[in-house]
Amino acid sequence: MALRDILTVPDPRLKLISTVVDGVDDALRALMDDMLETMYAAPGIGLAAIQVGEPKRVIVMDLAREDEAPQPRYYVNPKILWASEETAPYEEGCLSVPEIYDEVERPARVKLSYLDYDGKPVEEDAEGLYAVCIQHEMDHLNGVLFIDHLSRLKRDRAVAKVKKQKAA
Repeated sequence: MALRDILTVPDPRLKLISTVVDGVDDALRALMDDMLETMYAAPGIGLAAIQVGEPKRVIVMDLAREDEAPQPRYYVNPKILWASEETAPYEEGCLSVPEIYDEVERPARVKLSYLDYDGKPVEEDAEGLYAVCIQHEMDHLNGVLFIDHLSRLKRDRAVAKVKKQKAA
């Protein structure tokens, strides 16, 4: 396993649409292991492959609280099959937009399908933080950042602040 660099705005690769993965093999598992290690070190709760420069439809996530044992999850080619009309606001942040947080309104519940770490198909429902996080990470697969859900002014301010942090 290896730590990878996390891309930050305004890196144009974050706007790429990630490609579908043919299947889960050892090389893909190695990528997911690297992503998980990188996410934990950041620290974060979710990471899409494009955030480490790999435009593949792959996500890792761990929503365990600090007092709980790690609960890593792996998503290959995730798809949202259904989203509730009911929405819920949640204050989001992102490893690719460090130290910026803002409220985003998303569907409160979703049904998703994906392949797991072993390539087995999974279908499940998500709500609460899980629904927020999976939608946030799936946005990355489509070249969308959480700040793209904000007003242009807030988005521009966020990008400027991250550029300033990097320059310092």
